[in-house]
Amino acid sequence: MGGGINKNFLELAGEPILIRSLKTFSQVERINFLIVVVAAHEVEAVEKLLRAEKNLKPWRVTVGGSERQYSVANGLKLLPDDAEIILVHDAARPLISARTINEVIDEAKKFGGAIAAVPAKDTIKIVDEEGFVKHTPPRRELVAVQTPQGFRREILLQAYEKATEEKFLGTDDSSLVERLGAKIKIVTSSYDNIKITTPEDIHVAETFLRDKNGKTT
Repeated sequence: MGGGINKNFLELAGEPILIRSLKTFSQVERINFLIVVVAAHEVEAVEKLLRAEKNLKPWRVTVGGSERQYSVANGLKLLPDDAEIILVHDAARPLISARTINEVIDEAKKFGGAIAAVPAKDTIKIVDEEGFVKHTPPRRELVAVQTPQGFRREILLQAYEKATEEKFLGTDDSSLVERLGAKIKIVTSSYDNIKITTPEDIHVAETFLRDKNGKTT
């Protein structure tokens, strides 16, 4: 992103990206507790930012790790004893909808695991190590994975325990759960649930936020 600042502190339509994400989750009745995982040097700033917000569900801030997986593992250590379903979300996806969150919860309760995703728009090629095309998988079988990803507590904890024991590093939480042979249901999300990665993404997100009257919501 550049600019010398964590992208989650950048403002989107006048509000920090992190706060937009947390507010949406806080508006979902079945969400009871928020765990925010950040870099060690950002803990104090994030806690100050969250204390200034009056409408957030109870929260804790903890220090992350060198990889996404290690950060999530640190967050899991703070789970309330009564937590049944765990959702893992990229704070940099501030346009997540309450509808998608609720559907991920519903499907995770039913099947054990569920992830937000959208059908792949592009043709995807499988290539070899030398950069030559090996084959083209049917587009109907492909999805672009987003967050949140939700799982029953015991399934996600077991997946992380197995990954730790076998020193496996996955790209997302579902890749760890897949190794258990557990079912993971796809919840069709929205293409506007983008991950803010570049400065251009801010402009795209602001466009999505404008309603039909041209106002920012």
